[in-house]
Order: sequence, then structure tokens, then C-alpha cells
Amino acid sequence: MLSMTQQIAEVDPTVAECLQKYGIEHKVLQCQPELADTAIFCAHYGYELEHAANAIVVATKSDPVQFACCIVLATTKLDANKKVRQIMDGRKVSFATPEQTLELTGMLIGGVTPFGLQQIPLYIDAAVMSQPQVIAGGGNRSTKILLHPEEYKKLPNAQVIEGLAIPK
Repeated sequence: MLSMTQQIAEVDPTVAECLQKYGIEHKVLQCQPELADTAIFCAHYGYELEHAANAIVVATKSDPVQFACCIVLATTKLDANKKVRQIMDGRKVSFATPEQTLELTGMLIGGVTPFGLQQIPLYIDAAVMSQPQVIAGGGNRSTKILLHPEEYKKLPNAQVIEGLAIPK
């Protein structure tokens, strides 16, 4: 494993700052940008899909628009219509568009990560927490972050939610 200084130099600067600030233990994984999408990344680099955690930004449909970042296993799908809507006070929600995601996070789809998004709520599906390790986005399409899921709890906006995701 690389030293923390070496690892941080390889990820997006905002992500690196967050990882360091909250003492998140992790390993940086390099990837080819065209292989950044979760299923393709796992197949190419030999990781189990159930050990990949996707960060999905959601947005309410009413004004003012509110955002949240949801972490779910790649083998599940976010229950946006029921569970996320319930959490966000019954407001209709949808997946944020790639443009909204980029504007809010500075990150492209395939590299979105909760590290550095402490200005919005972070909802983590409880199933993520049962994994021995998870792969998260690195804030760009050329890195991923490998960590124990308990590390997410170091983020001040993190909340573990039972049933946030449902099986695909």
C-alpha cells in the first residue's frame, strides 16, 4: 500500500483533502478512464461486483432543489421512489442529471464519490456496511478508492439507512 501522501497525490485534490481531513484509511486504485464504469471496472480488474459501492446523486423535483448523495452496492438499485423520497420529506426525487452532478460535485459520472461532498446529506445503504471492503469512486474517472465501509462513518454528513437500495 502506498503512503498516505503518495495516495493523496493521485486522486482529485478535493477528494484528497477530504480523505486526509477525516483520517479515512484507504488505498488508491488506478484505472483507465474508459474502464471507470463500475461493472466494467470490476470485470477488467478482477473485483467482485458486490464489493463495489456506487455514489448516486439525487435531486428533488421541486424548488428549491435539494441534493443528496446515496451509496449503494453495485448489485442493488437505489429505491429513489419510496425510500429516498421518504427520507427527503416526501418530495419527489430523481437521479441528478450528469450536468447537475458535474455542477454540484465537479465530478463526472463514473468517478463520483462522497469524499468532498460534505455540503449535502450522505445516505449509505446498510448492505454496504456488511462488506469486507468496498470500491468507491476517486472523484475522477482514473482512480478508485478501496476502503473498509466503516470508514464512511467518519464523514460528518454520513447516515446509514436500512433498505435504501433494493435487489436488481
